[in-house]
Amino acid sequence: MSVTPDLIREKLIAEIGAIHVDVEDTSPNRCAASFKVLVVSPQFEGKALLQRHRLVNNCLAEELKEIHAFEQKTLTPEQWEKQKAQ
Repeated sequence: MSVTPDLIREKLIAEIGAIHVDVEDTSPNRCAASFKVLVVSPQFEGKALLQRHRLVNNCLAEELKEIHAFEQKTLTPEQWEKQKAQ
């Protein structure tokens, strides 16, 4: 299975109810599969950063076996709106 930005985006939307997902394939700068993601989900409300990252990591458990580097930023919808306003 080849991990693609579309596959990552679709899984995050379907499995954790993400309302916004940006996926950047940073592999060309590295020797193996590498991605940077921004995930906005109401499921992150009231959760600490580590809990949010665990949700994402559990969702993408199979894909992460093939990914060398994975950078993630996780926001609630309210945090996302504040960030966009800046």
